[in-house]
Amino acid sequence: MAQTIPKKAGKGNGCTLYKACGGCQLQNLSYEEQLRYKQVKCIRHLSRFGHVDEIIGMQTPLHYRNKVQAAFGVYRGRIISGVYQSKSHRIVNVDDCMLEDETADKIIVTIRRLLPRFKLTPYNEDTGRGFLRHVLVKRAFATGEVMVVLVTPANLFPKREAFLHELLRQHPEITTVIQSINGAKTSLVLGKQELVLFGKGYIEDVLCGCRFRISARSFYQINPVQTEVLYGKAIEFAALTGSETVLDAYCGIGTIGLCAAGKAKRVIGVELNADAVRDAKQNAKLNNSANVQFYCADAGKFMVEAAKAHEKIDVVFMDPPRAGSDLPFLKSVVTLAPKKIVYVSCNVETLARDLGVLCKNGYKVKKMQPVDMFPHTGHVETVVSLVRKTPDIYVGFKIDLDEQDLTASEAHPTYEEIKAYIQKEYGIKVSSLNISQVKRKLGLEVGESYNKSKSDNAKQPQCPPDKEKIIIEALKHFKMI
Repeated sequence: MAQTIPKKAGKGNGCTLYKACGGCQLQNLSYEEQLRYKQVKCIRHLSRFGHVDEIIGMQTPLHYRNKVQAAFGVYRGRIISGVYQSKSHRIVNVDDCMLEDETADKIIVTIRRLLPRFKLTPYNEDTGRGFLRHVLVKRAFATGEVMVVLVTPANLFPKREAFLHELLRQHPEITTVIQSINGAKTSLVLGKQELVLFGKGYIEDVLCGCRFRISARSFYQINPVQTEVLYGKAIEFAALTGSETVLDAYCGIGTIGLCAAGKAKRVIGVELNADAVRDAKQNAKLNNSANVQFYCADAGKFMVEAAKAHEKIDVVFMDPPRAGSDLPFLKSVVTLAPKKIVYVSCNVETLARDLGVLCKNGYKVKKMQPVDMFPHTGHVETVVSLVRKTPDIYVGFKIDLDEQDLTASEAHPTYEEIKAYIQKEYGIKVSSLNISQVKRKLGLEVGESYNKSKSDNAKQPQCPPDKEKIIIEALKHFKMI
């Protein structure tokens, strides 16, 4: 049963930064009201496929974010740290947040207070001067290990030993400190060069009984408490008996695949991001998972080749980004024809679209379970179990584009979704024209609905290099490149 947080109309449940920050869209509702809102949203989009189970909420929907990132700056002569205000590049000073891990918040406040004592200043984007750009703190909830990443424009660190000594004295729970060097004029937070100042340079956490190594740049689920619920449901829906071959598409660092490995005969993980595959292989060794293999490849093409080679895959786990899956990927799933598909989604709109395609091509929905991964925000995760209706007959791929209202370009995120992601992650605005120019430069299709620029005339304003880098990162996030 979810804990009730009393409603304070218009006050964001007591959060003093509710209006200034803008990060929590539903914080003006009680938690029960938030869950009802998300349940209705899921039913509205998914009920045509069957019954939607009651959403699973958090017992204590507070301080669940295990990763906290703070920008540093100066306001009226005072050092501040916090988040960028929604749709702006203005820093909202944060001492504590209802969503963020409390230990992480305290560490960031301590760093802010230590800067003047050691005559260190925040980085100024306009002048290019100053020491500290950002602080990133990751805490492993299961092991208690804490990583602190100090992002600086250069590897110089005046009074480094004295600063670290005082920070560690005040926070002995810190197990590693890293200096990330980012001297570029960019809104990207972490740099490519890292120096380990204290500890082993990474932390480890336990999820669903598996151990995972987390580096500064590793992707790891933000809410580990609900991630265990989410993955637990996904593995339950797969109903593994120990004799199955499982394919984990969009596998990332291998979390779902490794969690399922103990119940399967063989697990194959496929991911296009080479860094993530490297982490996944390391995590497989960490868990002595000899029945798991990870491949750096396009999951859709991998499945087509597996089908041609008559590879038998019993279960496919798929956990795509918010944009959902595109038609080539869905076609490859149908071609591979697994007995079961477990679809983990973070966007009910694109989930409904993709389920429509799969249900027209030989599959039926068996169960649908929403999980509240991000309380106080509008996001909702859903796990769906699908089974093949004709297990012994190949199902040809059929789709009516007009009926599905789905084109090759529409399978990708809209320009508004890309712009919203960039605004949230990097705190800057880009135009549809900027995105169109970058996509064309990368050789990606630009349809009319994507605000295709009318010409490549040199007089037309071109996307600045700084924004181009960020747009490329966003396209990578949505797995468009």
